[in-house]
Amino acid sequence: MPQEQWNRKRERQYEHVKSGLTDRGYEEDTAEEIASRTVNKKRAQTGEAEQASRTSTEDISPGRRGGKRSGSGPGGRTKDQLYADAQRMGIEGRSKMSKRELEQAVGR
Repeated sequence: MPQEQWNRKRERQYEHVKSGLTDRGYEEDTAEEIASRTVNKKRAQTGEAEQASRTSTEDISPGRRGGKRSGSGPGGRTKDQLYADAQRMGIEGRSKMSKRELEQAVGR
């Protein structure tokens, strides 16, 4: 589902990412969503997008990051991920908590 704003390069990139994901066994819908997000993030990083989130422009590229934020590594989830979980759970005092305190509060 290439977007109208995408140029030919981004359409090729979308198709390449999507085909790679389907080859690895992802369902078609999931592969399309991941490919779209990947292309949109690249567009934001290069200044092609009209709007871009802070993480899209200031974060390391998805290729270099390589799953570091998946929460499955030795450091576990990031403080931002824990904070978002605490916010969804309505935990009071979360803004002043350390990562360890957030882990304990969310893990309850």
